[in-house]
Amino acid sequence: MRRHTTTALVLTTLVSLALTGCSDDSSSSPGASPAAASSPRGTSGTTGATPLSSAALSTRLLTEQDLGEGYVRKAERAQHDDVSVIGCPALEKLGGDAATGASLDFPRKAKAAFTYGADGTSEVSEELYSDTAPKLSAGVGRIFDAMASCPTYQVVSGTTAIDMTAQATTAPKLGEEQWSQLLTYSTGGQRSVVKQTAIRTGTVVVIVAGSPALVDAHLDKALAKAQSR
Repeated sequence: MRRHTTTALVLTTLVSLALTGCSDDSSSSPGASPAAASSPRGTSGTTGATPLSSAALSTRLLTEQDLGEGYVRKAERAQHDDVSVIGCPALEKLGGDAATGASLDFPRKAKAAFTYGADGTSEVSEELYSDTAPKLSAGVGRIFDAMASCPTYQVVSGTTAIDMTAQATTAPKLGEEQWSQLLTYSTGGQRSVVKQTAIRTGTVVVIVAGSPALVDAHLDKALAKAQSR
């Protein structure tokens, strides 16, 4: 089967988290708590609000000080390996360009990634996007639906092949719309679990991904800071 390069939602970010040894359910963080009760996504929102600029979004990203002791911000990668998807037609149809930025196709965006712990093997990343509410809703929903449509498929990053399973999960009842999933990566005899949760609040989408415990611990504060004025 041919490989198709895709710009699907943060695939290269998630692959990076998996390859650096992001642990599964055993990961923990000071202040971590079980995920809040979830609800189906809604359709409400302020459709007439003005989207934020990338510069404004960058000031609303979490920092080491927000996260607490033990977190170190990672430097952004100058280049990304092409990411190919095999065995998931819905994701293959979304592609066409090299996945150089691991981002949604919204021009207004900001991102940050952090390692946690003495060994630095647990990671959490945050991405912020801004556009009109209908565009954000359609764009994020399309990607999450595509990823959830294929329970198993393979991701190839550079020369590394990763077997992947995706499971949609209920998201905490935050913002106007919510999406969440668990992605399990297997490569080289190692297994990693990455949680990815997206919340839309007005004209901003907050995406937190990484170790499930770290995502649960910091999602609320990421959303609160994204909503700050």
